Amino acid sequence: MSDSASSPDLHTIFGIEEGSLSEHEPSVEIEPAAPRDAEEGYEGDVSGGASQARAGAQGTDAPAVLGEQDPVEHGPAPLEASEADREGAAAASEGQWRGITRASRRGSSARFLTDVIVDLGFVSAQQVKEAVEASRNAGTTPERILLESGALTADQLARALAERYGLDHLDLSVFSVDMGAANLISSAAAKRYQAVPVAFVDKRTLLVAMADPSNVLAVDDIAIMTGHEVRVAVAAPEDVAALITRLNRLEDAVSDPDALVEEGGRGEEVVELHESAEDAPTVKLVNQIIAQAVERGASDVHLSPHERELHVRFRIDGVLQDVTTVPGRSAPGVVSRVKIMAELNIAERRLPQDGRVSLTVDGRRIDLRAVTLPSVHGEAVVLRVLDRDANIAELEELGLGQVERERFEAAFNQVHGAVLVTGPTGSGKSTTLYAALKMLNTPEKNILTVEDPVEYQMEGLTQLQVSRKGGLTFAAGLRSMMRADPDVIMVGEIRDRETAQIAVESALTGHLVLSTLHTNDAPSAITRLIEMGIEPFLVASALDCVVAQRLARVLCTTCKRRTIVPTDVLHANGFKALVDLEGYEPVGCRRCNGSGYRGRIGLYEVMKVTPEVQAVALERRSAEEICEIAVRQGMRRLRDDGLEKARQGLTSIAEVLRVVGST
Repeated sequence: MSDSASSPDLHTIFGIEEGSLSEHEPSVEIEPAAPRDAEEGYEGDVSGGASQARAGAQGTDAPAVLGEQDPVEHGPAPLEASEADREGAAAASEGQWRGITRASRRGSSARFLTDVIVDLGFVSAQQVKEAVEASRNAGTTPERILLESGALTADQLARALAERYGLDHLDLSVFSVDMGAANLISSAAAKRYQAVPVAFVDKRTLLVAMADPSNVLAVDDIAIMTGHEVRVAVAAPEDVAALITRLNRLEDAVSDPDALVEEGGRGEEVVELHESAEDAPTVKLVNQIIAQAVERGASDVHLSPHERELHVRFRIDGVLQDVTTVPGRSAPGVVSRVKIMAELNIAERRLPQDGRVSLTVDGRRIDLRAVTLPSVHGEAVVLRVLDRDANIAELEELGLGQVERERFEAAFNQVHGAVLVTGPTGSGKSTTLYAALKMLNTPEKNILTVEDPVEYQMEGLTQLQVSRKGGLTFAAGLRSMMRADPDVIMVGEIRDRETAQIAVESALTGHLVLSTLHTNDAPSAITRLIEMGIEPFLVASALDCVVAQRLARVLCTTCKRRTIVPTDVLHANGFKALVDLEGYEPVGCRRCNGSGYRGRIGLYEVMKVTPEVQAVALERRSAEEICEIAVRQGMRRLRDDGLEKARQGLTSIAEVLRVVGST
């Protein structure tokens, strides 16, 4: 990091006078309503803003903020991040804190950013020293090293950045954003600059939350675009990104149902949508639904008709969430628009249909698999969202324990044999297989895949897309691949006896076969293949390893709360525990949209097919008996892996029970 003495004084550049703010001035308080017209005056109180705000703040009792305490280096050590977040959230609920923390001084300070981080008590001096040494070898900054190691959070870094430059810090999970101000710039501009106006300081000045306050060009451009002066505050990059996703709200598109009905008529005439303008209300609505689904990381979009309205829901982190509703009179137009995009027959409303559409959303290539289902209230539509530009996860990022990962790696690094990944739809099976293929993908290997659909595109692989209309099924593709000199074969899913037979025979003839199967646990994969008609001796000889998995939601690090789960509760839900469990429970905040969770992690059980397991398979023994042997040999069950991740604070007991069941 360069010395701040040589960097520009951002406080001066952003037009905040040194003497305009007193040390005891209260934190910013902004009313949600803000004037657009220059003739109207601003009624809210904004400390550090215009003269009206300062005058209005003189008689108020200010909450304790950083600027009202002694200098940071002489004051008491701050709370740990999680405790500070919880206390801040509690204060916000009591109306004591609005999400703004003032800097202890104005103007850039002649200190390294790492020194500010230490002074604020976020990390120790020893941790910073180690990060500085590591950054020299890694070619990055010490702050980045601290972030990647988990010693520092993005919000803490933003707080330190604000302190160094003498700017306000915004906690956007608490701060009430004025969407009227936010919508003064386009979402494209906000993404480009990683900056969003969040409030009106007065009728001439905007408060702008920025991830990088040193981007002076962004400040100038925002001032020109909005016609307002700009006052900068610092916010965490993830908070700014989350706010940007809210700029194109669905409410605006659904706010004029009459326009939708007028365009689509009574539903029977929506075929004319083929020739409608690109900015027609129905087209805009469908585009915004898809765009927001992609922005929020939804895996599925559900359009569910009811008696008087069409419900729009997203499946995010494996759980359906209500997003908005469309008036019932407009529902046929929305459904027909989706069918047109997927090249389905819009006149057919009595039979299910399925199709696909490829499009680009903010530069990202997205594939949608559309399925229509006739229901008593009209056609229901489900869109499966596949991001073709999504990064392929590394194996260490999936959540496999050390023992499970070693077993899995040993299996797929064999020259031949079959490795199966099992679980229900949407449990991350393809992601796990592609993480393995990423490690196997070298110029020395010929890797062929047959999938429906191709979810990830990887350089160096030959990937076949199943096409039933063209006669290319899993079995046909697998048969053809056997004549193409493969080293590694990946079959998207074993659905029938023919595919299973060819896969098993391929594993016995010197090829490594990776595939997925729908079973509830790892031992059931053996009995499932035998039930498909594969001879037990072939299954026992070909199968080397079975991985069962589920996806559990990860607790939001901002709002999760410590809790103790009693032993009797654990026993009642099938967990083997001798003592109470110290873990965390979800709370809900703006950063996690009130769910208490952000992201997902895998729960795994990895079964090695040992000679003992082969012996019981040959005898056609039950999955329960196979499981008993595997557990004795060190296999950890799915629920036990979930219990361990709950103990580590990654997820909650309630989430583990939701995913794997209570018995």
